[in-house]
Amino acid sequence: MSQEFAGKVVVVSGGSRGIGFGIAAAFAAQGAQTVLAASSEANLTAAADTIVARGGPRPATYAADLRTEAGCKSLFEGVSAQFGRCDILVNSAGATRAGAFLELSDALWQDGFALKFFGCVNLCRLFWPLLTAAKGHVVNVIGGAARTPDPGFLIGGSVNGAMHNFTKGLSGQGKRDGVNVNAILPGLTETGRVEQLFEQRAAASGQSVEAVRAEQIQREGLGRLGTPEDVAALAVFLCSERARHIQGTAIAVDGGGTPGVY
Repeated sequence: MSQEFAGKVVVVSGGSRGIGFGIAAAFAAQGAQTVLAASSEANLTAAADTIVARGGPRPATYAADLRTEAGCKSLFEGVSAQFGRCDILVNSAGATRAGAFLELSDALWQDGFALKFFGCVNLCRLFWPLLTAAKGHVVNVIGGAARTPDPGFLIGGSVNGAMHNFTKGLSGQGKRDGVNVNAILPGLTETGRVEQLFEQRAAASGQSVEAVRAEQIQREGLGRLGTPEDVAALAVFLCSERARHIQGTAIAVDGGGTPGVY
């Protein structure tokens, strides 16, 4: 196994489960010192134990509410004190709700933006000086709804659209400061999160979870759902020296599910 990232510090928000964990595990397998941030101490400990069992360096873990500026600051201050550097920042935290538009309260909209969008903005701003010093990388894990609006996923699509615009704009700052900034747009991916979305869509439509799952897969013409490892492979490549000329790009990992050309 390559040790390309040995000595690098990789901070992954939402790193305890799902796509975030898959990305953290992939970097750890290549020798990186990973830092996992999420809200649940128990989930973080389980994730760290799994990475060690697979032969990777033990991750540092930080339980924090990344919906708040204070939570983001606590993560940044912890990483700064413990390592004094950050080479790669992966923003993967976020769980926006699906459902019928008229049933989505203001609180759900606020919560959707708080973690995924504002958490990403806060972490990018806080870690930017360290990333600049390291000539590092930012990877924002967004989602296919950034390009494909869906009336049953209006919060997620709106948050993803904002994330997409923010990533492209931040890449301009990255060109000046030597930081590569790119995004990944996963499609339907085998995680606990996507199962939760199927349940929410089922509740809103009156269908069974199985019917919603089959409908989504058929609508996107997929042979299978994606896996966290599919997304992680791209994240690792985007942060390698081979990808230095890739800047401000959003790449779908969705089995061809995005219907448009952009």
